[in-house]
Amino acid sequence: MSGSPTGEIYRIDWLPGTDILHGTCHCGREYTSQDPIEMWEWMLAHPQGHQPQGHEPQGHEPQGNSS
Repeated sequence: MSGSPTGEIYRIDWLPGTDILHGTCHCGREYTSQDPIEMWEWMLAHPQGHQPQGHEPQGHEPQGNSS
């Protein structure tokens, strides 16, 4: 690991009995995915895709360019 610690905590839990990963960003936003790479890309893209709860439907967020 390089650089100094940022104090940001990223948490990814595996939901037993499924292929689903449940992630929680340091901002508190939650996301689910079956793909660990997609999960880390979402986490590290903060704040893109991390709107407050209730702003967009909970669960799998859309990917890609909306234009």
